[in-house]
Amino acid sequence: MFDLGFSELMVIALVALVIIGPERLPKVARTVGHLAGRLQRYVADVKADINREVELDELRKMRDSMQSAAHEMQSSFDAEVRNAESELNSTAEGKPEPAQAEAGARLETQVSSPPEAAGSIEEKQKA
Repeated sequence: MFDLGFSELMVIALVALVIIGPERLPKVARTVGHLAGRLQRYVADVKADINREVELDELRKMRDSMQSAAHEMQSSFDAEVRNAESELNSTAEGKPEPAQAEAGARLETQVSSPPEAAGSIEEKQKA
């Protein structure tokens, strides 16, 4: 904090000895030591409080980002479920959607293409 060398400390100690006197100097030095210790503890407590607040703020930001990601995932999942549900409902009603009709037509042409495969499937079903 302060840059005091040994020579500066000796000057301060000599001035204190002259001003305060040799009788009261130990008592004053003890009091100054206690006050310096309190000051150091107070500064350490303030630093710890600031660090806790910074960490708490970071945790809040992380929580908020996780909640927003979870909300986005939930909404996309809900949209997919609704989409699949509507496709199933339209299929159950017998009204295939255009994309489903094309896929069904392609599937039918693929299945009916190999004549010997269709015949073997029919034979397996009879047995």
